[in-house]
Amino acid sequence: METSKLKKFAQFARRSLLEQVTAKLKLVLADESPARRERPQAIKKLEEAVTDQGKEQVIERVAYIWFNRFCALRFMDVNRYNRIGIVSPAEGQFQPEILADAKMGHIDEEMVSESTRQKIFALLDGKTPSQDPQGEAYRLLVVAACNYWYSAMPFLFERIDDYTELLMPDDLLSGNSILAYTREAMTPDACEDVEVIGWLYQFYISEKKDQVFADLKKNKKVTPENIPAATQLFTPHWIVRYLVENSLGRLWMLNRPNSGLIEQMDYYIKPEDPETDFLRINSPEEIKICDPACGSGHMLTYAFDLLYAIYEEEGYEPADIPAKILTHNLYGIEIDERAGELAAFALTMKARAKQRRFFRKPVQPNICVLESVRFDEGELKEYMDFVGRDLFTAPLQTTLRQFEEADNFGSLIRPDVTDVEGMFRILESKNVSGQLFISMTHQKVLQALRQSDYLSPKYHVVIANPPYMGGGGMNGRLKVFAQDNYKASKSDLFAMFIERNLDLGTASSFVAMITMQSWMFLTSFENLRTKLLNQQTLISLAHLGPRAFDSIGGEVVSTVAFVLKNASDKAYKSSNVRLVEGRNEQEKMRLFAKAIKGEMPEICHLASAIDFKKIPGSPFAYWASERIKDAFNRPKIESLTISDGQTKTGDNDKYLRCLWEVNASSIGVDNKWVKHPKGGGFRRWYGNVDNLIDWSETARKHYRSDRVARILPEYLWWKKGFCWTLITTGKQSFRIVSNDEIFNLAAPTLFPKNETNLFLLLGLVNTPITEYITKLMNPTINMNVGEIQSIPLVDVDKNAVDGIVKSLVDLSGEDWNSYETSWNFTILPVLNPDYRQTALKATYQKLREHWREMTLEMQRLEQENNRIFIEAYGLQDELDEEVDLNEITLTCNPHYRYGGDKSEDELEALLLADTMRELVSYAVGCMFGRYALDKPGLVLANQGETIEDYLKQIPEPSFPADDDNVIPMLDGDWFTDDITERFREFLRIAFGEKHYDENLRFVEQALGKDIRKYFLKDFYNDHVRRYKKRPIYWLFSSPKGSFNALIYMHRYQPHTVGTVLEYLRDFKDEKLQARKNHLEAVSISAGASQGDKTKALKEIEKINKILAELDDYERDVLYPLATEQVEIDLDDGVKANYPKFGDALKKIPGLS
Repeated sequence: METSKLKKFAQFARRSLLEQVTAKLKLVLADESPARRERPQAIKKLEEAVTDQGKEQVIERVAYIWFNRFCALRFMDVNRYNRIGIVSPAEGQFQPEILADAKMGHIDEEMVSESTRQKIFALLDGKTPSQDPQGEAYRLLVVAACNYWYSAMPFLFERIDDYTELLMPDDLLSGNSILAYTREAMTPDACEDVEVIGWLYQFYISEKKDQVFADLKKNKKVTPENIPAATQLFTPHWIVRYLVENSLGRLWMLNRPNSGLIEQMDYYIKPEDPETDFLRINSPEEIKICDPACGSGHMLTYAFDLLYAIYEEEGYEPADIPAKILTHNLYGIEIDERAGELAAFALTMKARAKQRRFFRKPVQPNICVLESVRFDEGELKEYMDFVGRDLFTAPLQTTLRQFEEADNFGSLIRPDVTDVEGMFRILESKNVSGQLFISMTHQKVLQALRQSDYLSPKYHVVIANPPYMGGGGMNGRLKVFAQDNYKASKSDLFAMFIERNLDLGTASSFVAMITMQSWMFLTSFENLRTKLLNQQTLISLAHLGPRAFDSIGGEVVSTVAFVLKNASDKAYKSSNVRLVEGRNEQEKMRLFAKAIKGEMPEICHLASAIDFKKIPGSPFAYWASERIKDAFNRPKIESLTISDGQTKTGDNDKYLRCLWEVNASSIGVDNKWVKHPKGGGFRRWYGNVDNLIDWSETARKHYRSDRVARILPEYLWWKKGFCWTLITTGKQSFRIVSNDEIFNLAAPTLFPKNETNLFLLLGLVNTPITEYITKLMNPTINMNVGEIQSIPLVDVDKNAVDGIVKSLVDLSGEDWNSYETSWNFTILPVLNPDYRQTALKATYQKLREHWREMTLEMQRLEQENNRIFIEAYGLQDELDEEVDLNEITLTCNPHYRYGGDKSEDELEALLLADTMRELVSYAVGCMFGRYALDKPGLVLANQGETIEDYLKQIPEPSFPADDDNVIPMLDGDWFTDDITERFREFLRIAFGEKHYDENLRFVEQALGKDIRKYFLKDFYNDHVRRYKKRPIYWLFSSPKGSFNALIYMHRYQPHTVGTVLEYLRDFKDEKLQARKNHLEAVSISAGASQGDKTKALKEIEKINKILAELDDYERDVLYPLATEQVEIDLDDGVKANYPKFGDALKKIPGLS
């Protein structure tokens, strides 16, 4: 079904109706409103509702009631279930048919009472004065129609004699009315199937759902009234069919092997072998089917279709079948009153479609909307004393109390009482008439028992798409309830429903569900898996993976549809279809249809409970080959490694820094700051170390004592290991952890018990084998230590692997350390004597050739490493040793660095441009004395270091550092130490004078602009990006950027701002003023041409604006800041220090 138009309409309708109902509420509650005179009882009820529920809840409820009714009436109009169009016009007309007929004097006497007809005619004839006679008359007709349908569908059309009518929207007839939009969205095509009503409801509450999830991100838990909005999700029809056909359909086929039903079940998976152990069914009336989270009834409506075919096949009278299905077979349970109404409506429409006279003797669908039933203190005692205390066993008394939070716990409530029906009959027969309070309690007791009956274990088939909600979203009471009652599945509502649904079924019943896939793999659900494997039997499974619901999409929401039998047969091999590669809902459906016809055997797998138990943690890894399952009998990585504890600061802003933020001298094993791997992007072998952690004694005491923080055990400090990124949506990658690093929990790390095994282990985990095996155990975005330690080991040539991996680590290290943000950076590759020529172009070409060789050598080594392990595991038929160029994780490899579908020319242009940007950045570092052409590595990198400290290390520098730590960055050569001029000088000294012009041109062509423009437009943004929003060079910049000057934060002194101020004044008061004086002279010079004078006047105007900008910047910002003599502490980091300078510095978006 095409749903985009429905979504747009439903969201608009909600906003429009809320607005209209809000306006009506204000109107009718006004002191002198006509409603107060004409409908005092309705006003009284309305005011009571507002007091009890709050104004917003009343508005929300009434708006939805009218939305529901309008949509239902439109659906019935289109399908001719109304004798006359209530909200729809007749062919060729524009007004609703019922109004058009009334205007001609015809009103259905059965539908509209005599008194109402008279009111309508009086309005239409002009006998009753009205500003909108047709609108008023039509409103009366709609109310009458709703009341008429009450007898057949009381769940949806409650009698309108209260404030609901008062708050009915006024405009129902114009082209912009809610009904006009309803008709436009609910076309005859859309109304062919009653599932349209479910889609409308999902979309109606979608904006509220978005709000609930936005609140979740702010740590606001989902309250009971918001659970429906947070968990409502309409199941794609083909998945509904798979679930129903492989549970109800399967049950029938087992009992009637020759049934023709199989011909209409397109998603039915035939059993591999004949079965003898199954639930015996004698007649269709016996079958009880329940959806305990039925929503708008999608599962039940398709079950209706299948049941109808079953009854027909058994020879039942077609006229009797709908009533029989609704009476005997279908049961729905909900906590959302609105969804429950829709489910009942959908089933009623199904019945009416099959039986034209159904409304004459309507049968109410078995839909139970669970209500909270609370008893006051002493209330039950008084009731029990009256009706007979001996009836009230302990389980019954407990059961009556179990529904106090039915709106929160829903179908997860397990009633203690067993003989519900018997107890209900006994109590229902008790005469409590004449006892007002006892009678009220009596009704509550019966309500609790009715609900208990629905929740009793009596069903042959249980089908559900249960709510999904992790523990983090649960409100406090729900979380406690989960921990107390669902220990094996408490991590998520959907998992609790797996347990609960099995309880609802009889022995050998079928439970069919679609849920998140996480229960199949995560360690938090291992107890649930063990329970299922020991007590139930998996019959079939459609592993949908991500993108199964087009309405939600995304990689994170990965799902699975499955059917369980409520009996244990550990040797039974389930039929499992792997659909995870399908890119959308339709593609997965097509793949499944082909698979069950035998057209795609490669995605079909058989597996038993015995098979699942062979893999540690018993993941439902149905696609694992026999060879892999057998490999798990061997020793695991766990036997060679240690995993113990983790490091977590509890306050990253305080205890973590980027490598470049603090004093270089304070970094290292015996210093305050130590390197801290923290995950990062896809990179194998070496790298992704940008962070530091405070490892001072004070900090370590905090990590030990803080409630949230953690600290690695001391015996694992300063050991070599390998780490990876905990959460990734792409391929996993593993990197070396050096013996001067402490890992973060976001980079789980394993330490070899014997360091000589490090390269062997790193070689194994970076092969496709690890991806293959870990996805068996946990195909989610999380990669935990347990999965890696569970990888089985095989015998390989250790010396060969060690040699390969050492080379790979060396290559990756050389690459990582070629960039200035690396701790071990010494020299820029283009300045390395091995590649440097006097012509920069020739230098780059030589360097680029080296990078190509590195990349290809790494590819060769990785493929050789893969081959060794794949052959050792015997997985040549399942895995490929090939490694694509875009997976060779060297920054100098453009295929990896830029990826995507770019051409070779585009990739080369990007790499050249970035290499030149890196050259410019390094040159600026040399200007500030962070680096020097005459010494590798860092020179000035500690707080407050001066030019004197620089000269002590490099007495005769070839390219001296800036004296005062201020480098102006302006749109002309205003200063001798201007950044553009200094870069030109750097290029001359680094590559020589001979090819200077050619070299500068090469840089500018690569950057796509001249060097001054690059500095003014792009340099600082590039710098902020390179240093991950923690820049080491800070840009003083006036509001419109007419004045810019860089400083280096490590050389900052309290007087530095004063030095910037001197540059500003020199630029403003001397240089710009002198230029202005010269131009003024030109503008009045007799010898100047008119063109020169005009040009001079324009430039004077521009300078005046600049002077005004800079005067303001000096007066309001820079001068006051200079007088403050601001102190900084590098240990506090950029995030704390940069804002101290306020508007003086260029803003950095996202400095957080």
